[in-house]
Amino acid sequence: MGTGRVLVTGGAGYFGLRLGRALVSQGVSVVLLDLHKPQWDTPDGTVFHQSDIRDYDSLYKICEGVDCIFHTASYGMSGPEQLRKEQVESVNVGGTNNVINVCVEKGITRLVYTSTINVTFAGKPIEEGDEDSLPCVPLDMHIDHYSRTKSISDQMVLTANGRSLKGGGLLRTCVLRPSGIYGPEERRHLHRVMVNVERRLFSFSFGNRQAKMNWVHVDNLVLAHILAAESLTPKRNCVASGQAYFINDGESVNLFEWLTPLFEKLGYSRPLIHLPVSLVYSAAILMECLHLALRPIVEIPLLFTRNEVRNIAVSHTFKIEKARRDLGYCPRRYSLGDSVDQYIRSRPSRSRPSPLGPSRTVPLLLVLLLLLGFSLAVLLLCSWLWDH
Repeated sequence: MGTGRVLVTGGAGYFGLRLGRALVSQGVSVVLLDLHKPQWDTPDGTVFHQSDIRDYDSLYKICEGVDCIFHTASYGMSGPEQLRKEQVESVNVGGTNNVINVCVEKGITRLVYTSTINVTFAGKPIEEGDEDSLPCVPLDMHIDHYSRTKSISDQMVLTANGRSLKGGGLLRTCVLRPSGIYGPEERRHLHRVMVNVERRLFSFSFGNRQAKMNWVHVDNLVLAHILAAESLTPKRNCVASGQAYFINDGESVNLFEWLTPLFEKLGYSRPLIHLPVSLVYSAAILMECLHLALRPIVEIPLLFTRNEVRNIAVSHTFKIEKARRDLGYCPRRYSLGDSVDQYIRSRPSRSRPSPLGPSRTVPLLLVLLLLLGFSLAVLLLCSWLWDH
């Protein structure tokens, strides 16, 4: 990256902080922007601003002297967040629009956007997909607000490539589409799975038993972002200008096999019961409906959303050859077991629930079946909620 001043939106998040730390180590002046204060200490050499990317005036002021933006901020990736339509749209679409406009007004020449593989995945199997053969799926095919709004923003950023900047020059943009992120201290994915394993809510598997997917270690994703920003400079012939890249560890894995170190280190066996995906998907529909209907009164927990069920049940794997060729991206090999070890060491000490045998798994299945039976009674309510 060399010297310069960069802005990282979503800079208090797990990935944003790791990216900021790596940039500072290369001698870059880093500004971190986030709506929330960091859970971890901000890296020495960074400046943190607690602000909202939906506040254009504040964003404009913060971008003084910035020559590159890493736009990692988003909302609605998993869990109950996925159901908050207005907030998901205002952050993911409105916030991205602000970032692009600030680039133009401030003469910021480079914009790297953190998108997602979800923009090209709509529930149909994908085997080793590449950027040329996989366009973004039509917006009405997305079943969750996060994927739909990320797809809109993905295309907004690519369309903005080549726009004239105030004061001269052109805006160079590129989009990175990572798979699920893991790594030490990661809390969104790993923590949620661990809690559900310990509650024995992850006591079954479902979907295609051979279904595979990709993951990306946080440090590999950091590397890809830094390489992408460098590849938007004249020194690299702006090779990444207007391009999208799939980013993962270069390996395809079955989720339940990949999570084996997690089950083992927590003292549990891998799920022995396999359920039809239609059963789990229907239960997810019901839980989403109940969550929306009862949200003003009580928070209904979501084991899975419909989108998460689909992501687990269906194979979708992606090549990274384009990133290797254009960016020089060469991911290192990491072990999930190492991240699990670090997580277990760092979390507060507490007594772990004793493992539950098959006799305690059966009630969970009965609960799922009862929920499905009850779902017929709330179909009209669901229809009304989604229409409004």
